[in-house]
Amino acid sequence: MRKLVAIAVIPLLAAACTPTVQMAAPKEPITVNLNVKIQHEIYVKVDKEVDELFSDKGLF
Repeated sequence: MRKLVAIAVIPLLAAACTPTVQMAAPKEPITVNLNVKIQHEIYVKVDKEVDELFSDKGLF
């Protein structure tokens, strides 16, 4: 009889020791901080004559 009780109790004890995994949503919202600094430079090469035209007479 003791063997029968032991056989019945051992699976219950083994099931009690198994870890559980729980998935839960966080209480606070997830924030993504995107501090991105974008710099760009544009180089324009102008012919010397065109540059002098704008500098002497102005644009208009």
